[in-house]
Amino acid sequence: MKDGISGIGLVASLVPAVVSATTKGSNADLQGYNSATLIINTGAIAGDGLYVMSMQESDTTTDGDFTDVDDDDMLGAFPASLAASSVYKIGYKGTKRYIRAVITKTSGTSIAAGAVFALGHPYDAPVA
Repeated sequence: MKDGISGIGLVASLVPAVVSATTKGSNADLQGYNSATLIINTGAIAGDGLYVMSMQESDTTTDGDFTDVDDDDMLGAFPASLAASSVYKIGYKGTKRYIRAVITKTSGTSIAAGAVFALGHPYDAPVA
């Protein structure tokens, strides 16, 4: 069995919580890594809600500098809407230093969700 833990760093962009409004996640700094995968985990959806995910990128940590990642810079695609009790993964192959997850409420009451970036192919390993 190969070691899978020493070659990845983890960044919680959206800490698991019940989300009732559009929420921007924390930034993941890609410096020192050559790959990133966004992992989304959902729980219950209340009030027949419609929630969508997106990934944003920037070269700075300034909120207004973040823009949606082009489809060409993603590996895979986000679903049209998040389903309850599901897991999704989307890869990032863009060139910006910072990325973050964003969950957008379109309708409904709330969704239980979290999002983590798995940063891989580090310049220096093992990753602490």
